[in-house]
Amino acid sequence: MESAFASSSAPQAMVSMNWIDLIANASFVVMVVLVILAGFSFLSWAVILGKWGSVRRASRNADKFLDVFWSGKSMDGIYSESKRYPGAPVAKVFQAGYLELQRLMEKDRHRAGEHARAPESGIQNLERALGRANRSETLRLESNLTMLATTGSTAPFIGLFGTVWGIMNAFQNIGVQGGASLATVAPGIAEALIATAIGLAAAIPAVMGYNYFSHKVRGLRIQMDNFAGDFLNIVKRNFLTG
Repeated sequence: MESAFASSSAPQAMVSMNWIDLIANASFVVMVVLVILAGFSFLSWAVILGKWGSVRRASRNADKFLDVFWSGKSMDGIYSESKRYPGAPVAKVFQAGYLELQRLMEKDRHRAGEHARAPESGIQNLERALGRANRSETLRLESNLTMLATTGSTAPFIGLFGTVWGIMNAFQNIGVQGGASLATVAPGIAEALIATAIGLAAAIPAVMGYNYFSHKVRGLRIQMDNFAGDFLNIVKRNFLTG
């Protein structure tokens, strides 16, 4: 009879293994871990979506600006057109170079009038202006990527901490209840696995996003470097005095 009663009461002693119930009944430390991981995941997805839009817009507008630049228009016309392509890194580099070129030519304007040309000695100033714009745009494009790198590198370890804590609780329950039944061990192990799973769920998109955007930013930086070289060559041929 005792065995019959024990078997009939066993289903009532079963612990719910639904992941929502496991999270709701998690220990305080594991709950803190899950909240931290959820915050990391939310911030990383916000960065991914925002960065995807800005990088996509930068690439598209950069291509459009380069079409304008090589269309044969005057520098003044290109400068006016460049304002129509916000977010294009090469447009910002051109604007910095154009403004520095205008300052150099202004110094020579009182001597040559309408036929003023920039002094060749000012090429270093022009190179510095282009370099500053290049670095500034690179920093802008790389902004918030550290958040993705941080999430990708730390989230698995935070999840692992939750895993270790859950397993410790499972062994403590075994010691308190004096038995290693499935009902005693399963909740703690499942709680630990949820912490690991959420840690990986936060880290994997962050790492993929970081690698993707790093590749895109590197391509845009190379595009700016190449454009700066082309711009300097054009200026040397057409706007510098011998």
